[in-house]
Amino acid sequence: MRFRFRPILAFCAAALVTGCAAQNTYGAAPDVTLTELEQLPTPTIVNQNIVGPQQLLNINVLGSELLSGKYLIDGEGRIDFPLAGKLEIAGLTPVAAARVIEDSLRGRYVLDPQVNVVPENIEELTVSIGGQVDNPGSYPATPGLTLMRAMNLAGGQEEFAKLDEVLVFRTVENQDYIGVYNLEAIQQGNYEDPMIFPNDVVMVGDSPSKRRLDTFLQFVPVLSTAVILLDRIGR
Repeated sequence: MRFRFRPILAFCAAALVTGCAAQNTYGAAPDVTLTELEQLPTPTIVNQNIVGPQQLLNINVLGSELLSGKYLIDGEGRIDFPLAGKLEIAGLTPVAAARVIEDSLRGRYVLDPQVNVVPENIEELTVSIGGQVDNPGSYPATPGLTLMRAMNLAGGQEEFAKLDEVLVFRTVENQDYIGVYNLEAIQQGNYEDPMIFPNDVVMVGDSPSKRRLDTFLQFVPVLSTAVILLDRIGR
């Protein structure tokens, strides 16, 4: 992993870099290195509304109880639909899957088929928020979620939260990154409130116990190949 610092926005002002670096042991784990990136990469959001193999679908054909029912997509991404036979629908949205079924029925079996497809047990997109917050846990990753909004979801910071040590863990294309933010500076409007995406992990530092990134990494073995320090952590 690699971090990048701008010359005037490291851990503090240029005249105080040496003293501040001694207090902030970010990236002390052996596999952590610096990156030249200035911000966390944006992940490719997987559309959870895509049907896939072994998924159960509720399919309703308007006006036909015989054709309507629950259908299981097989391991090859197909369903065995009455009258239409094997239909490949894995990788499609429910609306697109419905169109495939309609096209297979239209004309030969149903004059103007109207099909509705609803997947069962769609996994909810979430973010994990922990550390010094009132209500740590997993929360829905709603569109437009930012770091400050994520903190509000978790009830806000606790009394001893270290607001200049808020970490965002993110994986993009099998590469692990860690962004370090100064939440207080963001709350004051000095820096942009960064976006939070599904599967991000937000950790708020603990000022009294001086918890550091190297301690946290002992319990998160997956974080082994990449780290980033954002240039907006200074004040």
